[in-house]
Amino acid sequence: MTPQEADRRKEDRRRADRRRPPTPSIGESWFGVAGVTTDSESAGHESYFDPAWGAHGEGVADSRFLSRQARRIASSRDSSLARVYRTYVAARAAVGVGLVGVQVAVGFIGARAPVIVVLVCLAYAVQAITLWLLPRYEPLAEPQQQRSMRRLQWMTTIGVDLLAFMTLHWFESASSFNFAALLVLPVLMGGVMTSRLMALGTAAAVTLALLVMAWVTLLESGDVTRQMLQAGLAGVGLFVITLLSGELAGRLAREELAARGSLEMARQQALLNRLVIEEMADGVLVVDRRQRVRAANPAARGLLVAQGLSSPAPFMLTEQMTWASLAGAVARALADGDWPEEGRDVMLSFDGGYTRTLRMRVRFMRGSLLADGSEAGDQLAVLLLEDVRTAQARLRQEKLAAMGRVSAGIAHEIRNPLAAIAQANALLLEDELPPAQQRLARMVADNVERLKRLVDDVMEVAPGAPPVRRVIDARSEVGAAAAEWASTVGLALGTDSRLRVEMPTVPVGVVFDPEHLRRVLINLLDNARRHATERPGSIFLRLSVRDDALAQMSVLSDSEPIPPDVERYLFEPFFSTRSRGSGLGLYICRELCERYGASIEYRARPGAERLRNEFLVTLQRGPLVTGELPLPLDT
Repeated sequence: MTPQEADRRKEDRRRADRRRPPTPSIGESWFGVAGVTTDSESAGHESYFDPAWGAHGEGVADSRFLSRQARRIASSRDSSLARVYRTYVAARAAVGVGLVGVQVAVGFIGARAPVIVVLVCLAYAVQAITLWLLPRYEPLAEPQQQRSMRRLQWMTTIGVDLLAFMTLHWFESASSFNFAALLVLPVLMGGVMTSRLMALGTAAAVTLALLVMAWVTLLESGDVTRQMLQAGLAGVGLFVITLLSGELAGRLAREELAARGSLEMARQQALLNRLVIEEMADGVLVVDRRQRVRAANPAARGLLVAQGLSSPAPFMLTEQMTWASLAGAVARALADGDWPEEGRDVMLSFDGGYTRTLRMRVRFMRGSLLADGSEAGDQLAVLLLEDVRTAQARLRQEKLAAMGRVSAGIAHEIRNPLAAIAQANALLLEDELPPAQQRLARMVADNVERLKRLVDDVMEVAPGAPPVRRVIDARSEVGAAAAEWASTVGLALGTDSRLRVEMPTVPVGVVFDPEHLRRVLINLLDNARRHATERPGSIFLRLSVRDDALAQMSVLSDSEPIPPDVERYLFEPFFSTRSRGSGLGLYICRELCERYGASIEYRARPGAERLRNEFLVTLQRGPLVTGELPLPLDT
């Protein structure tokens, strides 16, 4: 391997080491592990599913995931070891002030310390206070991960302490004041700040220095053994302090990392809960004993008001008279501590006589039990609210879907025997029959045709292959279908005709199937002709463009408005006001519209207008493919 390749590999390894997350090892400081910056948002009061949740909280998002110590660690803005280091920097300033104060006190009592001791104390105090106070030295007051910055920090703190305290100990070794005790502080912080190898090296260097100073200073006294023994025991103590501080710092770093990991898991779980609850169709309220709503999802806020959304939590249930019945039900539930599993109905009365019935289910969140058996914390009630009309509509839709599947199966089975009956009846009509039998045979033929239409209607809305969506010209398709229908029923087109048609001047592309659009239109025109008067213009067909995305087709008639008790069942299957009607016409229209993203609705026009009834079909628009278009209907 060439020297250039070796240098290149070393450089690659160094780059990989810089990219690799720091891990606690013998060659790395614990600050490389625990010096991870904390997301300030993680310490905030994160909502479960409402921004207002947490204004009353006690810490991180979900305390069930974290111990008390973990919550305290994870909720801080910086690492625990960083705070220890800043405390050490502040302690150095206090020690510097204390050393200067000691020298001043010694001067007041008449004793004189060596000039070098006074100078060392003053220089140490100035350096420690400057490092603690001045903003320009702020990078040195925070633990760093870069090796160059760590060396500089070691030199400006631990290195300065070792040099200053060893100097003081050397020049004041003969006095009664023991400066060697101050060496515990840099040795202790060396075990916390630096790697284990460097910390042990620092303790070893201090121990050797103490032994050398004891040997040099006390050669004249002749009692070298006792002094050396004291220095050796002090060195042993320094080694023990180094090992213990390193182990405690490592444990604190691991605990902090575990707490931050638990906090992140708790935040992710809280966010997941929030997303799920916000998307729920049922309303969710969290209420305490003071009738204060602590959390509310959008569905619940929509149920509490007649239109739109109520104000976000927190709010009081007692602040509006509309919620009085709900507040009373919550108060009873919290007082009794019990609620039926299936829930109870609560009616809200809004302005204008509008009412809404809610099915309320309650789940209780009890506080934690103390040693004496009492509960700590407020008891909360989680309300699950559902609009009764929505539940009934959903149940009705499920029943209709089941009935549709059954009806489709029955209709399929009816087709074969019905065809046999029709064929046999046709053979009978070919023979010469008495008038009475011919009348009976024609009755059979009429009812067979009626059953065929009913079977076709049922099979039309039966589940099958998904429809093929394509863009058609509604102007030409509606015009052609209306002209064909008018010809079939015998309506002459013109100014005196019962049918009046209004079409746009340009083609209108909509997403629909031509045959299905024709079926919807003919069904609506049949209903209009059946109930409209004989006056000219009693039936009005209009196709218009609403905007770039939607088009509208409406069929109006001058018949009497549909009563409200009939209007609510208009689009339900097998509902008909005629004795011979199947009740599937409007239901099929709605099903066909839903297949293509369209909608159909009934509107009662104002009493001042002549055409009181309107069936409106809203269609999705789409771009038309260039080609030959049929001619529009001549009105």
